[in-house]
Amino acid sequence: MIKIGIYDRHQLTREAFAALIADHEDFDVMTLGTDAMEIVSQVKTLGINIIVFNLHTVDTEVFALIKTLSQRYERLRLLVTSAADADQIVINSIKAGARGFLDVDATRQDLIEAILTLRGGYDFYSKSISHLLVGRYISDVTADKQAQAGVEALSTRQIEILRLWGNNKSNREIADELFLSVRTVESHKNHIMQKLNLKTTVDMIKFGIRNNIISL
Repeated sequence: MIKIGIYDRHQLTREAFAALIADHEDFDVMTLGTDAMEIVSQVKTLGINIIVFNLHTVDTEVFALIKTLSQRYERLRLLVTSAADADQIVINSIKAGARGFLDVDATRQDLIEAILTLRGGYDFYSKSISHLLVGRYISDVTADKQAQAGVEALSTRQIEILRLWGNNKSNREIADELFLSVRTVESHKNHIMQKLNLKTTVDMIKFGIRNNIISL
């Protein structure tokens, strides 16, 4: 059972988010208050695995809370959702320690997939968010010998999966196209990150772009 805490400044929105996913058989969903110290304490006392933060604006207090939680609880996963079209919300959330972000176009199924993906140890970002982050760093990208060695370390199958994933294919679509299971695709992506010593899926996209595996 995955214990999920829902955070929003507004009680009604917290309850709406909780109701949205409460019927999932693997989820134990609870709403959280807005007191930062209480939330930090609840993570331990309630055994919370994932917190979903729904943000409406750039909120420095929430970013500080995300940072505190990510530093104090290594296994806790933090997911941010926002309907606001603000790059700063994305950047600040990820810098603070969020491992996932859903944008305005996200659906209930995306939320469920994000929670399951984070619980499995992977990051999860809406594709538009991934491309935004790549755009932020693309000017710093340069090909070097280490990167080339990284490409040579990947198998043909891993390069193919990286290419498909970087070009907006979901794990399910990749699995169907390559006649693999979704779990096998996820395993390949994990091995890619291990081989290349990458920490996030955004880093994996950046690697694919600078080595001409992924085209913009």
